[in-house]
Amino acid sequence: MNALAARRRHPAAIALLILVGLLVTGAAYAALAPKPAQASTVSADQVQEGKKLFQANCSTCHGLQAEGTKDGPSLAGVGAASVDFQVGTGRMPMTRPDVQAPRKEKVVFSDEEIAAMGAYVASLAPGPAVPDQEFTDGSKGDPAKGGELFRVNCAMCHNASGAGGALTRGKYAPSLHNVSGKHIYEAMLTGPQSMPVFNDNNITPESKRDIVAFLHSVDKQQNVGGMALGRLGPVSEGLFIWVFGLGIMIGFAVWLGQKSA
Repeated sequence: MNALAARRRHPAAIALLILVGLLVTGAAYAALAPKPAQASTVSADQVQEGKKLFQANCSTCHGLQAEGTKDGPSLAGVGAASVDFQVGTGRMPMTRPDVQAPRKEKVVFSDEEIAAMGAYVASLAPGPAVPDQEFTDGSKGDPAKGGELFRVNCAMCHNASGAGGALTRGKYAPSLHNVSGKHIYEAMLTGPQSMPVFNDNNITPESKRDIVAFLHSVDKQQNVGGMALGRLGPVSEGLFIWVFGLGIMIGFAVWLGQKSA
């Protein structure tokens, strides 16, 4: 017993225990930690083509190696999904420096060119990949469940019907009407500009698809009650009542007063 106790008190025992603990912790982390999303398999030629396009069109703001400058952030780790969203919605390249890049109907690059630039950016560091079509097809989702998720996570900025809203310092949450399911999913996945990131641990791919289904169902809704007034809720409705409703009432009061006189 004395010999065993002596071994336990040996100076090397503490170092050995720490080493064993580090090895066990490292092995457990490697086995259980979530793997970062990787870009789909691409060819070296596609990556090189994307690099040429990037250096010709994006490097002024983001740097020749996408390392970032005072005019644009580093793109290492943003993944192909961020490139597909920003360029595919016409937000990039920006026409002029501003507090926010607006969505534009005219997209500068083709789908092949966007995929090539995405492949190049994805080759710099692991990041979110372009989502599978299985999870961006709103017809496969549950609009009712998606509506609940949207109201809890998104409505405070984008309005309960996805019409958008104002933020601070000149920024705004854009309208989500008539936006493709892929770009809605990518926005949740990458968190562009003022938007937070909703990764798969926050909102699962199936739940993201439900949100897409809800927003697409809103696009198809008819305004059976009359004018939609931008679907901005009580703000636009109250303004309409004050301007037109009270205006009509005042007009009638003046007309009746003149008639009685």
